[in-house]
Amino acid sequence: MGETFSSDAVVIGAGAVGLAVARALAHKGLDTVILEKNKHFGMETSSRNSEVIHAGIYYPKGSLKAELCVTGKRLLYDFCASHGVAHKRLGKLIVATHRGQSAQIETILRAAAENGVTDLKRLSKAEIAALEPDLFATEGLLSPSTGIIDSHQYMLALLGDAEGAGAHLACGADVCALARTGNGYRLTVDNADDTLTLDCHVLINSAGLWAQKIAGLVEGLDAAFVPSLFLAKGNYVTLSVKCPFRHLVYPVPEHGGLGVHLTLDMGGAARFGPNVEWLDSNDPAAIDYTVPPDLPELFAPRIAQYWPGVTAAMLTPGYSGVRPKTAGPNDPNSDFRIEGPDRHGLPGLVNLFGIESPGLTASLAIADRVAGMVA
Repeated sequence: MGETFSSDAVVIGAGAVGLAVARALAHKGLDTVILEKNKHFGMETSSRNSEVIHAGIYYPKGSLKAELCVTGKRLLYDFCASHGVAHKRLGKLIVATHRGQSAQIETILRAAAENGVTDLKRLSKAEIAALEPDLFATEGLLSPSTGIIDSHQYMLALLGDAEGAGAHLACGADVCALARTGNGYRLTVDNADDTLTLDCHVLINSAGLWAQKIAGLVEGLDAAFVPSLFLAKGNYVTLSVKCPFRHLVYPVPEHGGLGVHLTLDMGGAARFGPNVEWLDSNDPAAIDYTVPPDLPELFAPRIAQYWPGVTAAMLTPGYSGVRPKTAGPNDPNSDFRIEGPDRHGLPGLVNLFGIESPGLTASLAIADRVAGMVA
């Protein structure tokens, strides 16, 4: 057994949200330690997504996803501008490909307005063709505040800010026990060839795919406050020819995700995805991130609904990510769960469950929410 250390706060998980939370706590004057079980920060959900800055359009009125996405979008654009993080406000087209989807366009417009997203513009077939001549759509919506971000640069900037305020990141640090003490928590941490003990007053579980496992270790936390975990894998393909589009392009949403959509990276290269593949196992350690080799053939007909010029030969298997969901394939879409002492009764503890899309966009707003819960 190694040494015993202490800090005011410990954040478990160094994805975008964990780093944002650590930054917020450090700026409040708390001596903060970030524990990450992987070799580097942001190796799971935060680096396996579309890197889209979402507008806050689709989420149910009053949900945490709606509120924190809309607030987080504004905070994120400001942060990127002030910290030199690469990003572009490209705008997004949401397209209907047959007249039967007009009702869904109306629903999206209404949901966006209820969430305070007032800049959506309804476009006719001709207006869409004028913006993107290669696109097929019967009608659609333009979301001018949707953009893209370099997520790695963003996480580097968050970490730099957090460390500048006194926070410390420990990678290769796997939490294996969480006991209660008289005034906080005692963590047992496997780090390299040593086992360390770390005492803290404030404990933030931002472990993403592993949040339920971490919560299950907390001594005295009622299992009723640990939701089920469902894993939904999303696969992407990349476009191997020059992309003809300047905007992000989304079909109308499907259950569990937003359909096989077109996003662009900071260099203008295009990728399509993700699909929604519910995994049989709920064990993050069992995730296989391999992208099926036949994905171009499966994706091409779906993409062709809005881009008739695409062929499977233009597409290459890309990468995949997995969403940590708290509801299964036959349930309504789940909301973020950000649960502090008012919910579970344990002082200084905040658990974050189901932090999937739009978690990257909402990360700074989530951080402010969490910091306020333990202030």
